[in-house]
Amino acid sequence: MKRFIILLLTMGITSLAGAQAKGSSTDCSGVPDHAKLKAALQQVVKEGQAGNGGLGNQMWGAVVNKDGVVCAVVFTGPDRFAQWAGSRLIAAEKANTANALSLDNFALSTANLYSAAQPGQSLYSLIQTNPPNPTAATAGPPEKFGQPDDPMVGKAIGGVVVFGGGFALYSKEGKKIGGFGVSGDTSCTDHVIGWKTRHALGLDNVPLGPADGQTDNIIFDISNGVSSSGFGHPYCKGGKPSEEIAKKLTETHGKNKK
Repeated sequence: MKRFIILLLTMGITSLAGAQAKGSSTDCSGVPDHAKLKAALQQVVKEGQAGNGGLGNQMWGAVVNKDGVVCAVVFTGPDRFAQWAGSRLIAAEKANTANALSLDNFALSTANLYSAAQPGQSLYSLIQTNPPNPTAATAGPPEKFGQPDDPMVGKAIGGVVVFGGGFALYSKEGKKIGGFGVSGDTSCTDHVIGWKTRHALGLDNVPLGPADGQTDNIIFDISNGVSSSGFGHPYCKGGKPSEEIAKKLTETHGKNKK
């Protein structure tokens, strides 16, 4: 009998610990892990300039959970030197931004924030409000960058980025579960690659957004420096133009497309 009671107590403590871990700020069980994220991002990057526009560069990608804690950091090239070094942190900050400024009932991609963050607009100085966490941003060693044990993993990265490449992640029930960011090419191409990757992961069940079709797609409506919607993003120079690809994303890679 005594052994039975001890067994029950042990099981109860183990269950409680598991429940606490699942609900903790570092819980990453609801978002893509390193292997799943890397496979999806690499598959999209393989489409190259013809499919994504831009420069055809290799990319960094990062996922955060709902609390902004980094859960995975990946790169698509053969090693960490095949992508822009600065894009590792930018990708994580984009993930943080989209997660922090999206809700269960309304999504904002980082591309949607550009116009409002310009001088004289309603969110000017937004990028100064939440600086990146230096402990996470500069942690090493570098040989672990982009690996399952990347030094950023398990830390809240912070940071705000107001150009294309960051998205909130939504479960099939339409609930926000975290954020995802990519970086390494023009910001318009970052948006295209990030959108396609989120779609491949099945986490694009956006409930409502500022773009056509009630999505968080990039909007090109800036004329004479003013966005008619207030959510506009500029056209991008460099490499193959990606704007037409971006405009058709809801048709080619909408949440109901297979």
